[in-house]
Amino acid sequence: MSDRKPAGQFLDAAIDLLHRVRDEEEAAVEAAGTLLADTVEEGGRLFAFGAGHSSLAAQDVVYRAGGLALMNLLTVPGVVGVDVMPATLGSALERVDGLATAVLDSSPLRAGDALVIVSLSGRNALPVEMALTARARGVRVIGVTSVAYATGTRSRHGSGTFLKDHCDLVLDSKIAVGDAELTLDTVPAPFAPASTVVTAALLQAVLATTAAVLADRGTEPPLLRSGNVDGGHEWNRRVLEQYGDRIFYRR
Repeated sequence: MSDRKPAGQFLDAAIDLLHRVRDEEEAAVEAAGTLLADTVEEGGRLFAFGAGHSSLAAQDVVYRAGGLALMNLLTVPGVVGVDVMPATLGSALERVDGLATAVLDSSPLRAGDALVIVSLSGRNALPVEMALTARARGVRVIGVTSVAYATGTRSRHGSGTFLKDHCDLVLDSKIAVGDAELTLDTVPAPFAPASTVVTAALLQAVLATTAAVLADRGTEPPLLRSGNVDGGHEWNRRVLEQYGDRIFYRR
């Protein structure tokens, strides 16, 4: 047992998880980054989706300084973040059959696009149905999830399957079932979740790979710069105009 205080224990746990995904998911990250680069070069569009706290990592790669301008957030009303009231409604909506299909029917997603779906457990109806339906429509799907949930829990989708079962590529966050890294005798429940830290890092690693792959192929990556550095707004204006037909967060 570490003699560090809880703050240090949590940071150590998060660092250990980051080391694991760096070493164990290297090939998957490279493949995912290459898939996104292929999609960009082929004229496809890029989307990211997550529900509840899983949406935080998805939002982190959209309209982000240093990130790909082409990454769009696929939104599902009531489940993006925890702004819906009551917050528990978002959790309930994740379990509604048919919601993902309705969202995809009204979204700009089409064959040839790529969709990153973030779901820690990967067990709820919404992410499973979204991956299954999107792939059936010719969309390439990357799942970011904890594979441990597939053996430690039961699926809430009618098929009995998990997000990982309906993806072209899967990135395993290595998060333990329950998403809590610390325990103390004086605290009645496990605490200190690390999934957001690890998942956000995984997605940034994927996009770093995408940028490098595009550059290696002679294509300038459509990256955004910070608006808080001189020339940033001018740079971004050029990129947003050049790729405007594939960017949906401005409409």
